[in-house]
Amino acid sequence: MSDVRVLVADDQRLIREGVASLLGLQPGVVVVGVAEDGREAVERALALTPDVVLMDVRMPVMDGVEATSLLRGRLPECRILMLTTFDDEEYVVAALRGGASGYLLKDLPAAELAQAVRMVHAGVDQFAPAITGRLLGAVRDVPRSDVALTRRELDVIRLIAAGATNREIAARLYVSEGTVKNHVSSILARLGLRDRTQAAIYAHDHGLL
Repeated sequence: MSDVRVLVADDQRLIREGVASLLGLQPGVVVVGVAEDGREAVERALALTPDVVLMDVRMPVMDGVEATSLLRGRLPECRILMLTTFDDEEYVVAALRGGASGYLLKDLPAAELAQAVRMVHAGVDQFAPAITGRLLGAVRDVPRSDVALTRRELDVIRLIAAGATNREIAARLYVSEGTVKNHVSSILARLGLRDRTQAAIYAHDHGLL
């Protein structure tokens, strides 16, 4: 598989360059650029088309949440992974509503950060352990629905909630990845959910695990 192309956005030069340097030493990851604020992050991402953007939350000119929302609209294939020192519920919820695919804290070892980048690129949302509990307790705007899922759709949404990728779900259920993608699309459409993160929260909220 080709390396995951990453853009690092952080207003603190030491952290920005440090993260870029450390990630550059990790296998399967290549840093294609850096940005010092949200506006530059959007501009550089549109120019460089990275696979993943590591985005700080609080930055001058344009914050990470606004930048994330703009990028998700203009570069939908790019995954945004928040990397910050702030673990407030307000920031977590705002980032997810903006379309972030994960929320990590800056005390993460370089090898674990690289693995999180690879996982996000593979379609698996990533959250710091300290964030997970707050996420389930704070994000309560997930649409409720009385729509009954099929037995296979229930299997799929349970595995999504467990953090499995489409490939892993396909292997567990002995079906093709294309079939899994169709099930995921059906689940999101029928329940009125936006993405896999909301599907995981739905599964937790409705006792499907």
